[in-house]
Amino acid sequence: MPASRTLPTDESVELLKLVRDIAGRELAPRSAEAEATETFPREVFQLLGRAGLLGLPYPEEHGGGGQPYEVYLQVLEEIGAVWASVGVGTSVHALSCFGLAAFGTEEQKREWLPDMLGGELLGAYCLSEAHAGSDPAAMRTTARLDGDHYVLDGAKAWTTHGGHADFYKVMARTSDDRNGISCFLVPADAEGLSADPPERKMGLTGSATATMRLDGVRVPVERRLGEEGDGLKIALAGLDSGRLGIAAVATGLAQGALDQAVEYAQGRETFGQPIIDHQGLAFVLADMEAAVQSARATYLAAARLKDRGLPFGREASVAKLVCTDNAMKVTTDAVQVLGGAGYTRDFPVERYMREAKVMQIFEGTNQIQRLVISRHLKRGDAGTITRA
Repeated sequence: MPASRTLPTDESVELLKLVRDIAGRELAPRSAEAEATETFPREVFQLLGRAGLLGLPYPEEHGGGGQPYEVYLQVLEEIGAVWASVGVGTSVHALSCFGLAAFGTEEQKREWLPDMLGGELLGAYCLSEAHAGSDPAAMRTTARLDGDHYVLDGAKAWTTHGGHADFYKVMARTSDDRNGISCFLVPADAEGLSADPPERKMGLTGSATATMRLDGVRVPVERRLGEEGDGLKIALAGLDSGRLGIAAVATGLAQGALDQAVEYAQGRETFGQPIIDHQGLAFVLADMEAAVQSARATYLAAARLKDRGLPFGREASVAKLVCTDNAMKVTTDAVQVLGGAGYTRDFPVERYMREAKVMQIFEGTNQIQRLVISRHLKRGDAGTITRA
C-alpha cells in the first residue's frame, strides 16, 4: 500500500501504522475464508474495538478516539484494502453511533456511548425499507406512544449487521406528516425484534445483511434520540458522513486490487519479459493508479471541510460518486490484468470486483448522488467553499 498520506500529527502517523499492522496481521489472513463461507466475523469487530478503532471520530470524553475525519477515513481505507466487509461494517457502526453522539442528551451519552464507541456493543442502522430506499420519507414503520414507551411495528430492509448487532438505530414514523419521523435506539434483545435470514449477496458475503422485523417492540421513551420529528434530520445529517466512509472503503478496495494487479504483472512473463513491461498493460495499471489517487484526494478534500466545520454535503456526494465508480473500474481492470487467473477464485481480484458493485448502490445510489450534486449546481453554490 502507498506510503504517502496527508497526516496532521505524529500521533496520526502511528495510528495508521497500527491499523496497517492489524490489517495485515489479523484481518487479511481471515478474509478469504470468511467471505467464502459467508461467516460474520464478530470477533474481528471486538478486536478493532479493543484497539480503539471503532470510535475514532468521536470525542474522547465519551470513549472515542478524538480523531479528525481526515484521519478516520484513512483508517477505513487501510481496513478496506484488505477486507471490504469489515471496512463497511466499521463505517456502519460509526454511523449507528452518530444519532446518539450528535443528538442525544448528556445522560443518554453517558449511559450508552462509551460501550458503543469502545466496541463492546456493535451497532446497526435501520433506515431503508423495501419500498422506500432512496426516499426514506416514504417509510411505513411506525412508533406509537403508549404511556412511557413507544410501540414499534414494521420492517427495515438491507440492515448491515442485521441479526448480529447489539443495538439498532431505528427510524420510525410518529405522525402522518411526511417528515414525521423519529429516531430510536433499540436493544437487540427487545421482545418482538427479529431478523430474517441474511440476504444472499453477490459480494460482501462476510457482512450479514438482513431485514429486521419489529412486531410490537416496546422501547422506553428515554431511548428516543432527539425530539419527535427529528428522525429524518438525524438520518440525513449522518448520511453525509456515511457516504465519506463508503468512499474511503471503496478507495481501499481499489488500492487492494491495484496492489494485486501490480504484483501479478511484475511476476508473470510473456514473450520473455514481465507483462508490466508491455505498454498496453502498463498503461492500464497507470490509469488504475491515477484513479486511486484521484479518489483518495476527493474524499480527503471533503473530510477537511467537515473537520473545519464547513458544509460538506455536496463534496460528500462527489466523493461517494467518484470513489465508488473508480473502485468498480479499477477492480474490473484488475481482473483483466490477471486474465484468466483473475476470473478464478485463486486470486482475490474477482471478489474485489463483486464487492465494488454494491458500493455504487448503498448509502444512496450514485444516481442519487448525481441528483444531489445537480441540485447544488442549480442553486449556484457549487465550488464556493472549496475555492475560498
